[in-house]
Amino acid sequence: MATIELTAENLDSSIENNDILLIDFWAEWCGPCKMFGPIFEKASEQHPDIVFAKCNTEVQQQVAGSFGIRSIPTLAVFREKILVFMQPGSLPEPALAEIIEKVEALDMDQVRKDIAEQEKKNTANA
Repeated sequence: MATIELTAENLDSSIENNDILLIDFWAEWCGPCKMFGPIFEKASEQHPDIVFAKCNTEVQQQVAGSFGIRSIPTLAVFREKILVFMQPGSLPEPALAEIIEKVEALDMDQVRKDIAEQEKKNTANA
């Protein structure tokens, strides 16, 4: 599957309606972004069951701001509507493949349980 353009208009639906969503935050002037772009695009072709989205931080400043993007490229990964990975920096192809593999292997019931336990602790400490 080719990448989609992520905008403020389709952000929520992209997260809600896809089991796995990878977002590449980038800008036209960014050298490392230009290096990572073809790697991201190739991965999207190798994983047609996953949605790959690109968010131009210059055009979609509100979206980038809502994610606290301070450095680009930044990769954000959602699984079942939960942000499970976010890291700045260009990734080589094997590293991106490893991230995808690990995200696919996540036990999401355990992830939700861990989140609930952490929220319970945070509430108790507040």
